[in-house]
Amino acid sequence: MVRSYGTSLRQVEGARRMFAHMLVLSLLLLAPAAAYAQTTAARETKPVKMVVLGDSLSAGLGLSAPAAFPARLQKALQSKGIAVDMINAGVSGDTSSGGRDRLDWSVPEGTQAVILELGANDALRGIDPKVTRSALTDILTRLKARGISVLLCGMLAPPNYGADYSARFNAIYPDIARQFGVPLYPFFLEGVATEARLNQPDGLHPTAEGIDVIVKNILPTVEAFLGAITGQPS
Repeated sequence: MVRSYGTSLRQVEGARRMFAHMLVLSLLLLAPAAAYAQTTAARETKPVKMVVLGDSLSAGLGLSAPAAFPARLQKALQSKGIAVDMINAGVSGDTSSGGRDRLDWSVPEGTQAVILELGANDALRGIDPKVTRSALTDILTRLKARGISVLLCGMLAPPNYGADYSARFNAIYPDIARQFGVPLYPFFLEGVATEARLNQPDGLHPTAEGIDVIVKNILPTVEAFLGAITGQPS
C-alpha cells in the first residue's frame, strides 16, 4: 500500500502541534507545584525562635557561653537538622518569682517557644511552694495568652526541708503541666544531680560535661516539642 507524501506531512505536523500543546500544558500544571514545594521547603528550614527562661542552671554559671545549656542544646538540634534561633534568658540566682517579674523583656515579641527552667533557687531557699506554684502559673498563663508554646522543666526539692516540703514542692510541676496541657521534662538535672564528676566544686552547678549529659537526656523531649510546633515529625 502506498501512502501519499502530502498526507504524511500533515500527520507529522499535527503530531508536532499536539506535542507542543501538551508540553505547554505540563509546564503550566507543574509551575504551581514547584512554587508550593519551594515555599514548603523555606517554611521547613525557617528557624524556630526559642527562649530558655531560667536560672544559673541554664545561664551557665561558671561556664563559657558556648558551654551553657542553650548553646549546647542549639548545637545538638542543628546536628539533627533542626534550626533554632536561641536566646539564653537565664539569670543566676533567679527564683520563679524573679522570672515572672522579668518575663516581658526576657521573652521578646516573635518568640515561638520557651523552655521554662525555674524553681531550683526556690527549693534551695525553702520558699513556700504556694509562692513557686503561683509564679509559674502566672508565667504560663501569660505565655499562653501570647500564643507561645512552653516546655516545662521540673525540679526536685532537696531533702533538708523535710518530706512534707518536698512532697508539696515536687508536685508543682506535674500539676501545672496537666493544668496547661504543656509537655513536662520531669527533672532538669536528671543524670547529673549528686554526680560529683558532673558538677562544679559547689556541688550544685553542672560542669560542661554535665551540661552535655542534660542535653543528651532532654533532647528527645525537645525534638518532640519542636515537632509539635512546626508540624514536622521529630
